[in-house]
Amino acid sequence: MKIVFVGAGGVGGYFGAKLAQAGAEVSLVARGAHLDAIKRQGGLKIVTAAGASLAPVRASDDPATFGSADLIGIATKLWDTESVIGQIAPLMTPATRVVSFQNGIEAPDMLREAFGADRVLGGIAQISTVISEPGTIKQTGAFARLTIGTFGPTQDPVAVKFADLAKSTGVDVALSPDISRSIWEKFVFLASFAAITAVTRLPKGGVWSREETRALFRALVAEAVELARAEGIAFGDDQIDKVIANVEGMPDGMKASMLHDLEKGGRLELPWLSGAVVRRSRAKGMAALSHAFVVAALAPYAEGRPSFR
Repeated sequence: MKIVFVGAGGVGGYFGAKLAQAGAEVSLVARGAHLDAIKRQGGLKIVTAAGASLAPVRASDDPATFGSADLIGIATKLWDTESVIGQIAPLMTPATRVVSFQNGIEAPDMLREAFGADRVLGGIAQISTVISEPGTIKQTGAFARLTIGTFGPTQDPVAVKFADLAKSTGVDVALSPDISRSIWEKFVFLASFAAITAVTRLPKGGVWSREETRALFRALVAEAVELARAEGIAFGDDQIDKVIANVEGMPDGMKASMLHDLEKGGRLELPWLSGAVVRRSRAKGMAALSHAFVVAALAPYAEGRPSFR
């Protein structure tokens, strides 16, 4: 199975490397100093609690050099989705499947519009990693899991084949019978956790230390759950409590990737996280006031560190 990950960072790089180390044919689309380091050292270095290892992956900044692919995993930041669609077109055949492992809920719609619904799978990635230096991905949390599935009642054979391959290589992967719900479950958590950690500039422990910030987080989750239900996701009455319980069990030092980006002065996925909650909620007559507050508070930083003082 020929697999291409577009984006060689914490998601595409980590999972691509794990698959490659077990013998899968994996290519990575990377760029800049990260790409240069991968080529120079003959692969992508992965650092986990078990130690460091080098994964024998092909890497290029031009996806067309890889030829056709069986599965293309999109693992870029959300603002790159439109340009990625153009880049991967040469790799697409009628049998190719493409799956977004990005944050947010809107990338699958963009992919379906570009390539047709029958060639797009749904996916989510759950992992905590950083590019510790060019050519090196460091896992900073204990969990690393992929979920993949078909938008429909019958699983696509490519999704099944990928899940079986990933399992055989030791990658933790789940084949979701309802990938739309799975994507929304992650989105409700991530949009709210990214919002609260970024707007407070605090990791989970700092957020949880104050009644006021815990209450704001609950309000953020409630708004995202309300939107999900309005969009047809049949969440139960306990969905908010499930998210709260999940966060309570996380390490105190856990931060959302949006806070990492904010601390580095980088661009934020704000328009596709809290921004999407606000935009889509208002289209359905709901205010989403807590997420609207976060959007307003972080707006000066959305394109990167402001130049003013």
